[in-house]
Amino acid sequence: MPTPPLPDVPSPEVTEIERALTRITYLSTRARQHDRLMALAGVPLDRAAVALLRQIADCEPLRPGELAVRLGVEASHVTRTVQQLQKSGYVTRVPDPDDRRAQRIELTEAGARAIAKVREAGVRGMQMALSDWSPEELRQLATLFHRMVDDFLAHAADEDPESQSAPVGKA
Repeated sequence: MPTPPLPDVPSPEVTEIERALTRITYLSTRARQHDRLMALAGVPLDRAAVALLRQIADCEPLRPGELAVRLGVEASHVTRTVQQLQKSGYVTRVPDPDDRRAQRIELTEAGARAIAKVREAGVRGMQMALSDWSPEELRQLATLFHRMVDDFLAHAADEDPESQSAPVGKA
């Protein structure tokens, strides 16, 4: 299905959504915010390791190259991060059942506990930030966020056939 042409002038609503997303992305990806989250979780992981562990936790074991595609990074970046996580006991390499010469990366019990702690700390922080929101408002926000992500993924798949095979799980 061809992508419709972009309007000459974006709607004010879409402009405001883009601004809000830019702000929340900036706030959530600051080094200080990451350090605070890791302190709350009690887990000594850098941002790249957290992103990789989240991805592995959301799907079956994957080859390093598949992880790189899903994360939108170079394969060498994933290889270095996997090596660090393997040394720390958070991931392990397992044979690929489709090709015994290849390996897939999966979480160890320690890796599953670590990412569960990170997610729990993130949810607690979000709960505090949104404590004045009603349950209905939170349901609406969650529904709309999921819809937006699905639409972004569908749009990306329309532009890039490879992205259809690489859905990103919930973080």
